[in-house]
Amino acid sequence: MTDTPQPVDDVPEGYMKDAYGRLVPFAQVKPQNLLEDELVRAIHAQANLLARELAEFKKRGFSEVSALQSLLHEKYHAKLGGPKGNTTLSSYDGRLRVSVCMGENISFGPELQVAKSLLDELFEEWAEGANANLKTIVMEAFDVGKEGKLSVTKILGLRRHNIDEPQWKQAMDAIADSIRIDSTKAYLRLHVRETPEQSWQMLSLDLAKA
Repeated sequence: MTDTPQPVDDVPEGYMKDAYGRLVPFAQVKPQNLLEDELVRAIHAQANLLARELAEFKKRGFSEVSALQSLLHEKYHAKLGGPKGNTTLSSYDGRLRVSVCMGENISFGPELQVAKSLLDELFEEWAEGANANLKTIVMEAFDVGKEGKLSVTKILGLRRHNIDEPQWKQAMDAIADSIRIDSTKAYLRLHVRETPEQSWQMLSLDLAKA
């Protein structure tokens, strides 16, 4: 640990700025606070370097996958990649995999409320009993979570139920019409396995999962 703090932003030499923006003479800052401040700044400095390296790694990964796609298409007239731009590459021994996945950010338009009204009417007509579980599933799908948002997975999951009822199908059509694709984001994912018989394990680049 150093004896004096390094200058930060516009703080004059010999002072430190506290959480309230006040300038405090270095001599008046408790030693334990100085040690804590230095450690936190050192960890953040290292983390910033890692963050920049990860950003560069991600950018380079996308670029190199795209370059391979272009090369194969030009040289062999072969298309590398699946629907919506999803691409998976594997090492020859089947132990390593690189995937470029396109994720969609989905929201719902006003048609969703029409679907909810149709389902409410339908459940009023149905008697309790065999349909009680389905009603619970539907009602939970339309509940907002802790962040005040609807669950896209639960809403879209309703369409998997094959129910031969005109009003149900009408409600499912309304859900389909309500879907809005707000944005699409590309993800770079790495997977490993010891042998081709084992299941894939994602190589975590998340600090919380490291």
